[in-house]
Amino acid sequence: MNNTNRMQLFLELQNIEQRGIALWLEGLPSDPCGIADALFVNEENAYMRDYIYDKGVLKELRFDRVCDM
Repeated sequence: MNNTNRMQLFLELQNIEQRGIALWLEGLPSDPCGIADALFVNEENAYMRDYIYDKGVLKELRFDRVCDM
């Protein structure tokens, strides 16, 4: 993956965080930079997004590693 894709992910996550939605990486609170770095530095790992809703409102976005590629 390239820097353009990493920057797009970072900006997407930054927007989500600014809307008050908590970001998690591997069960720990995280931030847009930490998640983008993990996903693009560790390209041999696959991550799954898990959207957590409360009464129809997105409250958390979690990234969990699902396998080593």
